[in-house]
Amino acid sequence: QVQLVESGGGLVQPGGSLRLSCAASGFTLEQYAVGWFRQAPGKEREGVSCINNSDGRTYYADSVKGRFTISRDDAKNTVYLLMSSVKPEDTAVWYCAASAECNSNVDLYDYWGQGTQVTVSS
Repeated sequence: QVQLVESGGGLVQPGGSLRLSCAASGFTLEQYAVGWFRQAPGKEREGVSCINNSDGRTYYADSVKGRFTISRDDAKNTVYLLMSSVKPEDTAVWYCAASAECNSNVDLYDYWGQGTQVTVSS
């Protein structure tokens, strides 16, 4: 029973901040690269950030670079996404997923969480 659970979503005003959490159970998350994805209504699921397991390198989509920070706490078996200066276009269901290495292909991720809703609105 491997499981990923996202939390931390909610309603936030433009320019505000949220921290999303991705907690793993049943497997060791530090052995995987972990990506964050968002899916807005009517749109494809898109990768926005990833952190490698081997070297800790981080990746960001241009749309979030400079605003978001991905990190991991191996002792807590958890990966975080700090979302700052949020914009209305960040409104989506946000997912975390685990893969052998960072990539933008959703088919290459082995485990997915159930998603957490983020709504950016004034």
